[in-house]
Amino acid sequence: MLIFVSIKYTIMIKLIRILVLFVGVTVFAQQGGMWIPSQLEGRNEKEMKALGSTLSAKDIYAVDKPSIKDAIVHFNGGCTAEVISKKGLLLTNHHCGYGAIQSHSTTEHDYLKDGFWAYKAKEELKNPGMVVTFIKRIDDVTVQVFNGITNSLSEKEKQDKISQNIKKINNSVTKETWQEAKVKSFYKGNQYFLFITETFKDIRLVGAPPSSIGKFGADTDNWMWPRHSGDFSLFRIYAGKDNKPATYSEKNKPYKPKHYLPVSLDGVTEGDFTLIYGFPGRTNEYLPAVALDQIVHTLNPTKIEIRAEALKVVDGYMRNDAAIKIQYASKFASIANYWKKWIGENQGIQKSKAIEKKRMLEKAFASKVKGTANETILPEFTKLYNEVKEVALARDIWIETVYRNVELLNVSFKLYQLELSAAKGEEAFEKQKEKLLKGYKGFYKNYNANVDKDVFKKLIALYFKNNPKKYTPSDLENTDVDVLADAIFETSNLVSLDKITTLLQGDSKTVVAQINKDIGYSFGKTLAKSFYYAINPEYNAVQNKIAAVQKKYMKVLMEEFPEDRFFPDANSTLRITYGQVKGYAPKDGVYYKPVSYLKGITEKHKPNDYEFDVSQKLLDLYKTKDYCDYGVNGKLAINFLGTNHTTGGNSGSPVIDAHGNLIGLNFDRVWEGTMSDYNYDPEICRNIMVDVRYIMFIIDRYAGAKRIIKEIDFVHPKEK
Repeated sequence: MLIFVSIKYTIMIKLIRILVLFVGVTVFAQQGGMWIPSQLEGRNEKEMKALGSTLSAKDIYAVDKPSIKDAIVHFNGGCTAEVISKKGLLLTNHHCGYGAIQSHSTTEHDYLKDGFWAYKAKEELKNPGMVVTFIKRIDDVTVQVFNGITNSLSEKEKQDKISQNIKKINNSVTKETWQEAKVKSFYKGNQYFLFITETFKDIRLVGAPPSSIGKFGADTDNWMWPRHSGDFSLFRIYAGKDNKPATYSEKNKPYKPKHYLPVSLDGVTEGDFTLIYGFPGRTNEYLPAVALDQIVHTLNPTKIEIRAEALKVVDGYMRNDAAIKIQYASKFASIANYWKKWIGENQGIQKSKAIEKKRMLEKAFASKVKGTANETILPEFTKLYNEVKEVALARDIWIETVYRNVELLNVSFKLYQLELSAAKGEEAFEKQKEKLLKGYKGFYKNYNANVDKDVFKKLIALYFKNNPKKYTPSDLENTDVDVLADAIFETSNLVSLDKITTLLQGDSKTVVAQINKDIGYSFGKTLAKSFYYAINPEYNAVQNKIAAVQKKYMKVLMEEFPEDRFFPDANSTLRITYGQVKGYAPKDGVYYKPVSYLKGITEKHKPNDYEFDVSQKLLDLYKTKDYCDYGVNGKLAINFLGTNHTTGGNSGSPVIDAHGNLIGLNFDRVWEGTMSDYNYDPEICRNIMVDVRYIMFIIDRYAGAKRIIKEIDFVHPKEK
């Protein structure tokens, strides 16, 4: 957690406060935080201007006129993208578009390896199921949500009343017929905002560099600095004839946005203002020390071990089989991403002494609330986190093993859900079965039973080793994992599309009987039942109690420390974070400059290495220094660092300069700063961005996609 101290306070007050609050170096105090765009007027606006911005709050967010918010979209529910032309051209990360690029790839046309460029409009590729969502307006509805809430109500009664009020707000809000309304909670349930959204469903792939550019450095460089990744891809929004959302049709036209971002060719220098707009996924800045200690010393190490074993298996197969490499490229990247993140997160928390700082805050908090009803908050946290520790570990082991990394067990879990749906009637069962079969077509395209069998052996062995005995089904004791794996993968119908399709033929009674005879399903069902009836109910019961205490703690924190800055935790809603281009010192005697260059790619280049090989064409462009307007003094910038507070979901977020122009594309954080989800430390937390000029260079000089370049509005704001 990081509490921000206003720059208006004296140095003496800051020095006193730093003894009891876990603040960073005061020169950075105004940076960090994920702010709600509709709430920028006042202190946030002044802080941005102090950092060099010329933008007003209404330039960033407005309802009655076009603003930067109208160029920002939630990309397919997990990333961010931005509109960069009057024809609805979208820019996001390569890793955000990775699944779509992979889905269009074959061994004959490997767009992951070779890249893809639509040199003509008719060549743009449709992506069924892909959506992007605009935020039209944000309203504070806290008063309406809390209507009728009194202290005499129990926690359950309060939550039921809040749910009723939210439903009433959603049903009565003024909006267009094609728009949607959603109420989200902030500050651990102490404040609520209504979001009116507009979702487009015809999104087409326009361009993507080869993975040797878009994923340069791959997993070795992930979360690291210096980086040299061209992590971008291009899509286009298509709309109906009225420019409104529409499902795919050849008659649809490119969307005409209310606002799009011009591209600055001026580049960045250390100290430049940076604004990032996007949809950060989740942070937990206000957890108590006991919770963070549990994450660092119990939960993260276990998850790291599980994923490390899965990665070893998958990597071995990918390096020896081109077809498997295509099948598992996206899955491998997904497994590796958080595996490495958790490692850096633990190191950053320990390096920044985040747990100790939280304890210092809690000491000050305890002193303020001593003798009041609130003095029970911290002891209650300790009691509840001790109570949840073992079941939280069992839950993480189950999720990492059954749900995420052993694919056959994920299939079995969904089949168990299908079996449960039979109790709701034949219609519900058939609907669920149809959905499953449709999803399995894509799943088995990228499934290899030999890979999964070896992952199964490794992870199930770890499951029996690490899972708390209380949450391990008794009938699985003394299981010989190798024998079990051989039996399942030799005889189970869950290992291929044809077999599972046959298995699911018939009515609910027939299908349930058939799947229960399958050895793979039988083992998976045992694990699924332990989750449904032992692990999850107990975990949720304790977490509900923790959430109630956390809500109260958040409220009292803001009341007891009114002079401090509290930003709401990320929850996948639209936010802005502002900062500056800045290097950092990760350890004694080392300082990282904030910009990397094309020269670094040539220095890292390793022929025939899947992480560091690059095409001869890019090497030739480096030799000739043929950078056009995208380079300066014979150098081409690739990536740069900033002090913006980002997290997952900010992938693909635009980096906007002091004048509202696009200067980069956010895609990562430095390894030491991944702990910013729990403790933003301005000394070492840095986000990593692609310089937009490198993006344009790849589109223009590398790919020769002049059609795309002609759409872009290029500007030189620093020349004014």
